[in-house]
Amino acid sequence: MEVHELVIEMKLLERRLTLYEEKYGVLSEDFYKALMSGDLARYDDYDETRTDFSRWKGIYETWLRRKQAYTAQIQERELVDSLRFQPVY
Repeated sequence: MEVHELVIEMKLLERRLTLYEEKYGVLSEDFYKALMSGDLARYDDYDETRTDFSRWKGIYETWLRRKQAYTAQIQERELVDSLRFQPVY
């Protein structure tokens, strides 16, 4: 993916993450750390949270992969070479 495509996809993912952050009142980074450390196991008994947490985790992991790809591409070349001068729309 090109840098501009990564940015667009990350912003779309962030919009989806925001819905969960607003619903549960914590940022995705904090949710993910708690989930991965097992601190949220008591919510496994509830279908809604189990489903939400699974989706939230997947969206966040996808966002992390896109962020890593973006960072790698930005570090490989000059930022000025990644700037788009004409909108895609």
